[in-house]
Amino acid sequence: MDERGEVLAAARARAEALAAADGAALARLLHPAFRWISHTGEQFARDAYIVRNTSGRVQWHRQDLGDPEVELFGDVAILRAVVTDKIVRGGEVESFCMPMTQIWVRTDGVWLCAGGHAGPRLSPGPPSG
Repeated sequence: MDERGEVLAAARARAEALAAADGAALARLLHPAFRWISHTGEQFARDAYIVRNTSGRVQWHRQDLGDPEVELFGDVAILRAVVTDKIVRGGEVESFCMPMTQIWVRTDGVWLCAGGHAGPRLSPGPPSG
């Protein structure tokens, strides 16, 4: 697998960890200095991001990475995709699409997500169910 494929595999593993509410798996994929900005403008450091996305407040069903593009800059990669998210928040199922950018850094041969941004929300997305 080439480097772009490695980054994409790590990004898909991150999405799977979200869907599984697996905080330990998610932590292994996030850089210690990780930062995230949500589509609503909320900002999260690594630990807060893990808790928010694995504690049940937001329940992920899946995140699909549509049309992913990976650009490499040595040990840094930028992943751009249009994601389709399906989540349950406050008992309500939500499904929506939005652009997402992630920054990945290779540390000791392992790709870790250093941060990213999602949004703005493009549409309600495909029907949930």
